[in-house]
Amino acid sequence: MNTDPSPPQRVPGSTDRSTAAGPATGAAAAGGPVERVKKALQHVASPAFGIHPGLVPGISVEDTGVSYPTRRGVFISAMAISLAVLAWAIFAPDNLSSVGAGVQAWVVVHFGWLFNATMVAAAIFMLVVGFGPTGKIRLGADDSTPEYSTASWISMLFAAGLGIALIFYGPMEPLSHFLSPPPSTDAEAGTYAAILPAMATTFLHQASLAWVIYALVGGALAYASFRRGRLPLISSLFEPVFPDGNNRMLGKIIDVSAVLVTLFGTATSLGIGAIQIRTGVSIITGQELGNGFVVVAISLLTVVFTISAVAGIKKGIRLLSNLNMTLVILLTLFVLLAGPTFFLLDLLPASLIAFVGNLPDMLTVFAGQGAEQEEFLTGWTTLYWAWWISWSPFVGMFIAKISKGRTLRQFVTVVVFVPLTISVCWYTVFGGTAIWMNRNGVDLAVKGTGENVMFDLLANLPFSSVTPIVCMLAILVFFVTAADSAANVMGSMSQSGRPVPSKSVTIIWSAALGLIAMFLLLAGGRNALSGLQAIMVTCALPFTVILVGVMISWAKDLRNDPLMIRRRYAVEAISGGVRRGIDEHGDDFVFGTAHVPESEGAGADFESNDPALTDWYTDNVQEPAPADPEASGDPEGATAEGPDKAKTGGTN
Repeated sequence: MNTDPSPPQRVPGSTDRSTAAGPATGAAAAGGPVERVKKALQHVASPAFGIHPGLVPGISVEDTGVSYPTRRGVFISAMAISLAVLAWAIFAPDNLSSVGAGVQAWVVVHFGWLFNATMVAAAIFMLVVGFGPTGKIRLGADDSTPEYSTASWISMLFAAGLGIALIFYGPMEPLSHFLSPPPSTDAEAGTYAAILPAMATTFLHQASLAWVIYALVGGALAYASFRRGRLPLISSLFEPVFPDGNNRMLGKIIDVSAVLVTLFGTATSLGIGAIQIRTGVSIITGQELGNGFVVVAISLLTVVFTISAVAGIKKGIRLLSNLNMTLVILLTLFVLLAGPTFFLLDLLPASLIAFVGNLPDMLTVFAGQGAEQEEFLTGWTTLYWAWWISWSPFVGMFIAKISKGRTLRQFVTVVVFVPLTISVCWYTVFGGTAIWMNRNGVDLAVKGTGENVMFDLLANLPFSSVTPIVCMLAILVFFVTAADSAANVMGSMSQSGRPVPSKSVTIIWSAALGLIAMFLLLAGGRNALSGLQAIMVTCALPFTVILVGVMISWAKDLRNDPLMIRRRYAVEAISGGVRRGIDEHGDDFVFGTAHVPESEGAGADFESNDPALTDWYTDNVQEPAPADPEASGDPEGATAEGPDKAKTGGTN
């Protein structure tokens, strides 16, 4: 390797190799890795110059000159399927409910194993990605920095990825498992022995693996678009497996599936929110409200979240997210202090220990064990896995948009463990309080689909005339933040991953989301969530297969990341340098750089001349626009889209 202060520039085809063993002055003169990368950038303004794959700094999609046309094929196909389901819900709601329930049961029996295995595999994969050598890789170019503060980042993660389910299931699920223990335990219903299994099962469903799935999709999208310069689409994640996947039929099918799973997964949450809003208003006003109120409420909220979605992330979602984070923290502190404080403080560590200890038993419950197990999986575990998977394109793309500049280690730590911690505290406080009340004579039970539990719990605490209103406000804000995030994401996926989708497309998807939520909710009849959940589980099945492919493709991408290539060279150079140093100098040597024969260099076994390792970068580096348009031969001057206007990601 050269010892000149400027780094060696390799034109593909060269065979110069080097290792580290020699005088110390060489390393000092060459500068650190950041300086070498910066100097390398000075020589790649034009693709005529080569660059070693280990020195590629990465490039963001917005720096590639790419355009974002509406993908008509994806948009029309997804909209047509959505309208077909909507028509089914309007004209044959009973048939939709019965068929949906049958399909859901079939999916649980035959593919429950796939949901379970995918969740576990994703957890292992993300822990390796975040805390292994790849954890130092930045979601962006080497010199990129985060766009949002950590507090705002966490608030937006929280509002988009947790949302209404916190309010609905916070006290309801632990109480349900306490009154009807899961198959993984032999505890008697309603006894002290049933408390910890109930909390452990709730943690499994609500506070652990969901964020692993979100991190998988969000991290892969952020990496592909902000470091590899690809369009932020699910199909772009498969570039290492089938190049130009955005424009292939399979890639379009993947993106249509992502839009549909986002639509129906979010619609399920909005349906839950509408049910709770109806229950909350009924309790506050003392009047029984029916489906007419649901129609009016969803219609009004659709207008609100459409306005918020059109306003964009910075103006709309961030402000609402910060507001809701504050409301949730205040509500949690109030219940902790006004409720059984010391019982809850004891319950938290005991529940965490029970969760870790019972995890193998909870994950090995399967449908073949009997009717009770099948019913539990259909109504709880597999339903949740499908739910989190169905939310993953929407939450993942949203997380990707707000996570540029973070390292993978920062990303995994915050995206997986911060919401997990918040969720554990939330479910302990509200679930533990509900269980404590039930054991101490309070008439607290799960009625219907359970939308009553939160309001009944608050009614038995101080300030019962005020706290339901605060709870209602949190539900409304969660409703809006979830819906406007989903509308933005579906609009983005319909327009080649455009960072800010057009207002017309955003409005169309906002209206579709509101209508789907409304009519699928009405189609459920007395069991209002059945139609929503059945459609959501069905849509999640094909996307589960896609997630497996995402892990395989992203692993291949990460293996050839410039940072990993540099690490590979470092390991080989140090190993070879130590052997040579001991052999030639005994104990008295330090590291530097020196040119060696090709077969002895740090990259002797690495095909650094492979164009695939650098073309993704050099093909996207934009040449600077000429100062004089006439001198360039282009009377109109350089276009805003860069020299290669063909990089549109497809128009269909």
